[in-house]
Amino acid sequence: MKVFGFIVARKAEHSVEAMCRVLGVSRSGFHAWECRAPSDRALGDAWLTEKIRQAHERSLGNYGERRVHAELREVHGVGIGRKRVQRLMAAAGLQGAGRRPRPRTTIRVEGVRPALDLVERDFSPGAPNELWCSDFTYIETGEGWLYLAGVLDCFSRRLVGWSMACHMRAELVVDALEMAVARRRPDSGLVHHSDQGSQYTGLSSVSAAARPGSTSRWDRRATASTTP
Repeated sequence: MKVFGFIVARKAEHSVEAMCRVLGVSRSGFHAWECRAPSDRALGDAWLTEKIRQAHERSLGNYGERRVHAELREVHGVGIGRKRVQRLMAAAGLQGAGRRPRPRTTIRVEGVRPALDLVERDFSPGAPNELWCSDFTYIETGEGWLYLAGVLDCFSRRLVGWSMACHMRAELVVDALEMAVARRRPDSGLVHHSDQGSQYTGLSSVSAAARPGSTSRWDRRATASTTP
């Protein structure tokens, strides 16, 4: 009975006599229940809980009740319902790793007018260093999100610049652009195309691209372009 189980769990905090009186059960009934051999169901639950715990540990704590249930049935041939697995995992304090919310990378800056779209969906330049496209993405790791920015030469489909960081500030994309320019040293007329995210349209990126005397000489070598 659940009442008797509650009494067992609280024996160190309250007297059995007081709890039996408050809960409306007899002491003799409780002691008879306590001395009774465990039922087949209880023994089965104990065995299954251990199997569930082992499957959960093998997954490094990632498996939830769906995948634990699948492993028990398919790998070990244990015929068990998913709701029973869910109940036993909850009783044992086990749960799967939940999905972390994915970061939103394209965030526009209110009031900032992006550059004109010079590409118009034509991503087939006739030679290298005529059209570069930039973007960045995120990669889930055991220590959090890792952000990777890249610059692609659309002619060769080669990644000509990249940068990684634990943040997605403008420095991430600026570093990738600086690497691309330093490696390729493109002639004037290169079009650099990106989305309208704040990392590409914000003050830091614009300054890095346009300031006189820039170490990348970006102001004299490229024309910015963003996709609407």
